[in-house]
Amino acid sequence: MEFLRPASWQEALAAKAEHPSAVPIAGGTDVMVEINFDQRRPGWLMDLNRVPELHEWETGEDSVRLGASVPYSRIMENLRAELPGLALAAHTVGSPQIRNRGSVGGNLGAASPAGDSHPPLLTAGAEVEAESVRGSRRIPVEEFFTGVKRNALAEDELIKYVHIKKATGPQQFSKIGTRNAMVIAVCGFSVALHPESRRVRAAVASAAPTPFRATEAEDFLSAALDEEGLWDSDRIVPPSVARRFAELCSAACKPIDDVRGSAAYRRHAVGVMARRTLTWVWESYRNGGRGGARNDEGGTRCA
Repeated sequence: MEFLRPASWQEALAAKAEHPSAVPIAGGTDVMVEINFDQRRPGWLMDLNRVPELHEWETGEDSVRLGASVPYSRIMENLRAELPGLALAAHTVGSPQIRNRGSVGGNLGAASPAGDSHPPLLTAGAEVEAESVRGSRRIPVEEFFTGVKRNALAEDELIKYVHIKKATGPQQFSKIGTRNAMVIAVCGFSVALHPESRRVRAAVASAAPTPFRATEAEDFLSAALDEEGLWDSDRIVPPSVARRFAELCSAACKPIDDVRGSAAYRRHAVGVMARRTLTWVWESYRNGGRGGARNDEGGTRCA
């Protein structure tokens, strides 16, 4: 295995163009596990830790430009107000050591159906900025996942930034696993309210070949909230509406049986998480909040 260590972004692009099979590495929380267990043996490994742009973020008027290598711990500490759903998901990632090394860019590159950052990126309306020596492009996150551990990147492209719309309403995230820490999600769920457009977005992880938005459930709930006049009131979401929303989220899943859980359990769990996160996010909306953790670590889980 050959090791590449570019000192700038342009050097990284040139190295990727010359060695398209080179595997990029920053935190190494996914790649090194696969290498250590002999599940992957790339011919070239490219260390991106010396590329400064990848470790920076910029907060604009409407969105955050997040460098691909910004670790989860930085998101938790600095971007909770702008990206509450992603900050909540970051809290559930591995251990403190993993959160100090792992990044959204790495999570996207791995394209695991169980990626913790994927549901809040879907509900926030994120775009992945990919670049090669040929130029750059933005890929809507809905189009980024193409299969199990497959993404839309060309073989000579690298992820530079993730552009994420700032929250305009409350956001919530829920994850279920066999324990409360250092666990791959049996399934994950995110919901975000967009009051200015009177829309709801909901997304699911680890219950289909790719993370996905539950669009039928979104349309139902958005219409129900509007028809009931709830956006302009302080009333709770009727139980019948919450129940139907949960049923539609469950129905959208295409899960499999594996060592972490059965398909039937995943469908059930997604329904439970949909009801609970809707309750949390609507409670925050009624109280005039923008979302955030119910408590420091465990409140976003529903084991």
